[in-house]
Amino acid sequence: MIDPELLKVLACPECKKPVLEEQALLCCVGCGRRFPIRDGIPVMLVQESPPK
Repeated sequence: MIDPELLKVLACPECKKPVLEEQALLCCVGCGRRFPIRDGIPVMLVQESPPK
């Protein structure tokens, strides 16, 4: 689980919208990209995230 304070400042690197935590992913509320969370660390790389 991502720290709630960290989640408040994270944004999608593609569209700059907020992200929400869903299971082992961070999901962008704007473009729908999904970013994996590996060992508790969000991997916020566009090339690692398929578009919705």
